[in-house]
Amino acid sequence: MNGQVQELLIRLSREHALRLEEYQTLIDGFSPEAAAFAQQAALRLRKQIYGEDIFIRGLIEISNICRNDCLYCGIRRSNAHCSRYRLQPEEILTCTDEGYALGFRTFVLQGGEDPFYTDAILTSLIREIRQRHPDCAITLSLGERGMSSFRRLREAGADRYLLRHETADPAHYHLLHPPECSFEHRMQCLSDLKQIGYQVGCGFMTGSPYQTSANLARDLKFIELFHPDMCGIGPFIPHHDTPFAAFPAGSVPLTCYLLSLVRLIVPTVLLPATTALGTLAPNGQELGILSGANVVMPNLSPVSVRNKYMLYDNKRSTGVDSAEHLEMLRERMRTIGYRIITDRGDVRSAPDSLCPGADN
Repeated sequence: MNGQVQELLIRLSREHALRLEEYQTLIDGFSPEAAAFAQQAALRLRKQIYGEDIFIRGLIEISNICRNDCLYCGIRRSNAHCSRYRLQPEEILTCTDEGYALGFRTFVLQGGEDPFYTDAILTSLIREIRQRHPDCAITLSLGERGMSSFRRLREAGADRYLLRHETADPAHYHLLHPPECSFEHRMQCLSDLKQIGYQVGCGFMTGSPYQTSANLARDLKFIELFHPDMCGIGPFIPHHDTPFAAFPAGSVPLTCYLLSLVRLIVPTVLLPATTALGTLAPNGQELGILSGANVVMPNLSPVSVRNKYMLYDNKRSTGVDSAEHLEMLRERMRTIGYRIITDRGDVRSAPDSLCPGADN
C-alpha cells in the first residue's frame, strides 16, 4: 500500500476530515491493501458506537410511476416498457401492519416522484401509521418536494428522509439527468430537510457513467461537510431500457472501500449494505457489513409488485432481501459475527474519544 494513502487513512480515522485533493489521493490509491486497512479502521469505529448491532428497515416501494426521466433509472418517465403500479394508502398500511408483526420498527416508504401522492394523501397516511405503530420510525424516500411540503410531512410524523444527492459535481450531475433536473435544487432540498429537523440521508452510486475519481472525491467532501445521519452508497447497475444500458456495472470492491471511507468520515452514520451490492455479488451485503455498514432493508412491498420496481436490471427482492425471510437474514448476519436488532435503529452518539482531534 502506498505510504501516503496509509497516512491519510490514519488521519481520516482520527480527524474525520481531509482536503478535497487528499480524498482524491485515497480514491486514486485504491488497492486491496488500502481497502483492508480502511475496513479495519471503519470496523473499529463502528464497534465503538454500534457494537455488533445491525438495524433493519422495512422497505415499501409504493409506486414506480415517476415524473422524472433520469438517464440511469429503469422507472424513468420515458420507459414505455415499464409495467407501472401504485399502492393505495390502505395497501401501504397493510404492509406496515405485516411488517410490525414481523418485528420491523422502521418503515421506509420509497417511490418515484408520483404526483398522486399529494401532501394531503401522505400526511393522512403518515398520521395513520403513527397512530397504529407509535413506537416506529417513519422514513420517506420520495424525491424532491418543496420546503413547505417537507415541513407538512415532518409535522405529520415523518422522522427521516432519504434523498441521494447522486453526485456532488454539478457537471457530472447534468450528464446523468435530463435538462429539467437541477443540481442546485437537489442540494437545496437536502439543506431544507436538515433545517426542518429530519434525520437526513444522502448518497451516490459508484461507477456511474462518466464518473471520475475527482467526482468521488467531491462526494466524500460533501458528506464530510453535510454530515448526514444516513448515507446510501451502491454500485451503478445498468438497466436495459435506459440510455446507459451499455455501460458497465460498478465495482463491488470499490463500493466497499467507499463505505469504509464514509464510516471514517461520519463515525455515527447509519450506513446501509444495499440491495445493489447483493445483486452484483451473492455475499454483497455481508461484504458491505464487513466494510462498516450497519443497516439492511428487507423488502416489505406486496409480492405482486416487487418485480416491477426495477431501477436496474436483476434487482433482488426475494430470498434474503425479502421481509418474509428475516430469519434467513438473521442467520447470515450471525455467520459473520453480527446480530439483527429489532428497534427504531436511531443514530447513536459517538463517545468523546471519537471527537475530531482525539487520540483514538
